[in-house]
Amino acid sequence: MPLLLGRASASSEVMSVRGQMMASEMGMTLAHEHVMVDFVGADKISDERWARKEIIKKVVPYLILARQRGVKTLLDCTPAFLGRDVKLLREISLESKLNIITNTGYYGAVDNKYLPPWAFTETETQLAARWIYEFNEGIEGTGIKPGFIKIGVNSGSLSKLHQKLVRAAALTHLATGLTICSHTGPALPAFEEIELLKEMGVHPSAFVWVHAQAETDRSYYLKAARQGGWVSLDGMGWGKFEEYAESLVLLKKHELLSKVLVSHDAGWYRPGEPDPMGSFAGYTNIFDRVWPLLKRKGFTDSDFQQLLVQNPASAFSISIRKF
Repeated sequence: MPLLLGRASASSEVMSVRGQMMASEMGMTLAHEHVMVDFVGADKISDERWARKEIIKKVVPYLILARQRGVKTLLDCTPAFLGRDVKLLREISLESKLNIITNTGYYGAVDNKYLPPWAFTETETQLAARWIYEFNEGIEGTGIKPGFIKIGVNSGSLSKLHQKLVRAAALTHLATGLTICSHTGPALPAFEEIELLKEMGVHPSAFVWVHAQAETDRSYYLKAARQGGWVSLDGMGWGKFEEYAESLVLLKKHELLSKVLVSHDAGWYRPGEPDPMGSFAGYTNIFDRVWPLLKRKGFTDSDFQQLLVQNPASAFSISIRKF
């Protein structure tokens, strides 16, 4: 029988843009956020499209507000070819005094607009070798290493290309112990991913169902959590607070809060647009809007610690989880 992993052990480690740290040092953690996203496409993206000093000036005040709410760690989920800039993230980490964790992997959602050319031609083993190299040696010669794997798939049944991305993520996990976060949305591809990972020998506890809130049938949250997967309700930067609260009430009722991640999917400095900060959302709605709702519905400070401290430390501890 597969082993359902619990909370992180005292010796568990995670990888931030400033280096290795203990999972116990993460503290209150936002598991899915963005400093910057560039939607220009993999064929046009370049770090010449943005100025790091300008982004730091604009974004750090929002991060300081999150830190004032008690946040200590933030996972930046912007993948390669969508604006991942690890030098920028390290500078922002130092300036904001927050731990920031970046990723390796490729994003196939939005019909593959953000995939590099070799993602279409290389095997899953070759793709995994690229991601494993980033973990072992650092990203683009910086020495900065990823702390999780980020992939993305379309909302329907997995295409052969997206199956390859999932298999590459599985191989990378088995070599590195990094957790797999997949931009997914509806339940159909999520459960296809879980089954494919199991076929590859990866336990569901190594998988984060990103944007699970896009699935309106909440019974699937229970099913995924019971299998050991992480259910990520991560769009709280953009409203629908009552819906999030209802989802969390259901998960608590079924004693599954220990398999849930919450975050905002906020930020999004957008280079190349007339006003790059025009739709920027901050990182505080969980504290200012969602938590008061949950307290009225019977949630306790212990529940809050579970969701924002214990669960992220368990989910992102570097550990190979085999099925």
